[in-house]
Amino acid sequence: MNSTVEVVKKCCCGQFKELAAKAVEDIKSRAGKSGQFLNWIEILPNIQLENLDNMYDMVQKAKAGKYTDLAILGIGGSRHTTENITKLLGIDANVHFYSSVVPMSFDRWIKRLDLNKTLFLVVSKSGGTLETTVGYENAKKAVQEFTGKTDISEQFVAMTDKNPEKSALRRIVDSGEIKLSGYVHDDVGGRFSIFDDATIFTLFFLGVSKEDVKAMLNASLDAQKEFLNPVIEENEALQLAKFNVKAKNMGKNKHFVEYFGDEFFGTTLWEKQLKNESLKARISTDTNVGPGYLHYNAEADLDIENNDSFFTFVYAKSDDKVMNAVMTGVISAYSAQHPVSKIVLDDLSVKSIARFIELKHFETLYTGYILRAQKNNITPSDIALDEVLQPNVEIYKKEVKKALNS
Repeated sequence: MNSTVEVVKKCCCGQFKELAAKAVEDIKSRAGKSGQFLNWIEILPNIQLENLDNMYDMVQKAKAGKYTDLAILGIGGSRHTTENITKLLGIDANVHFYSSVVPMSFDRWIKRLDLNKTLFLVVSKSGGTLETTVGYENAKKAVQEFTGKTDISEQFVAMTDKNPEKSALRRIVDSGEIKLSGYVHDDVGGRFSIFDDATIFTLFFLGVSKEDVKAMLNASLDAQKEFLNPVIEENEALQLAKFNVKAKNMGKNKHFVEYFGDEFFGTTLWEKQLKNESLKARISTDTNVGPGYLHYNAEADLDIENNDSFFTFVYAKSDDKVMNAVMTGVISAYSAQHPVSKIVLDDLSVKSIARFIELKHFETLYTGYILRAQKNNITPSDIALDEVLQPNVEIYKKEVKKALNS
C-alpha cells in the first residue's frame, strides 16, 4: 500500500456499485483499441520498458558531455506531466519550462539560461501548437545569435508524432534541422501522457537511473491492474470517484484539491488540467499548495455561506508534530462544514509516485463516466469517452487563427 484514501465527512449514500462495475468493465473493453485514447493503460508502460536502453542512449548522445540543463518547450500535457514528476522527485533544479507567447516572458526566461550548457526539448504531438512553435523559433534564434552558428541542430531534441504528414515538427526533424527525436505516442491524450518519451528522456537527463525508471513503469502497470478492479472496497480510485459523484449530487460543484508541501507545485497544475479537461463543467476543479493557501482561501472556504464546495487534502506521511497538527486541525475545520476526503502518501518514492499518478488517472475517468451514466449518457463503444477528449479547446484556437490571419 503506497497511499491511504479516506472519506472524512461522508456524502449521502446510494446505489453506486452497479455503475462503478459498469465503468470499470467498459474502460477495460476499450483499452488498447485505436481511437479510444486509452493507450496509456498497459500499452505505453510496456513500450517504454522495452525502449529504456534506446532512450537512455539517446540522452547520453544528446548531452554530449556538455549539457547540464534541459529547457522544455511545450504546453498543457506536454509540460505539466513532466513538470509534475520532476518536482515530486525533487530533481527539477536543472529543468526549465516555457509555454508563453509573451515576448517579455521569453526574454526573461532565456536570460536565466546558460546557453553553453542548455539543451532544448521541443514537445508537440502535431508539431503545430502555436505556443510551442513560437517558443521553438524564438529559442532557435537566441541560440544562433549566442553561438554565432546557423546549424544548431545538436542543441535541440524533438518529441512529436512519428508521421511527417501529421506533424510539422517531424518534418523539421526529417529536414535535419533537429538531429535527435522521440515520439509522442498514438492514442495517448496529453494529460494522460506522463510516461511518454518526453518524460522518460527528462528523467534520464536529470540523472534518474534505469532501475528507478523501470521500477516506476512496473509500479504503474501494477497500479493500473489494481484500479481496474470493479470491487469498490478494494479500489481507491473508485472510492474517490464515489466521493466526487456524491458531492456533485449534493449540489457541490467546486472541487478544491489541497496539496500540502512545495513538492506538489507541479502536481497542482497537472491535476487541474487533468480534471478540468476531462470533467468539463460537470465539476470545476481548483488546486492549491498548503499551508500558504490557507491565508488567502480559508476565509472564503469556511464562510457559512459557502455551500457549493468540497475538498480533498493530499500529503505525504510525516512524523513532524507541527505538520501533523496543521493537517489534523485543517481537516477537522473543513470537514465540519464540507464533504472532505484525504489521500495520504506513504512516501514520495518512484513506486509511490507512479501509483499516485494512476490513482488520479482512474479517479478522473470514473468520476466523469459515472456522472454521465447517472443521466443515461452512455458513450457508444466505437466512440472515445468524453473524459479523454477536449473538443472545446479548439474553440479558442480557431479564434486565434482568425485573428492571426486578419
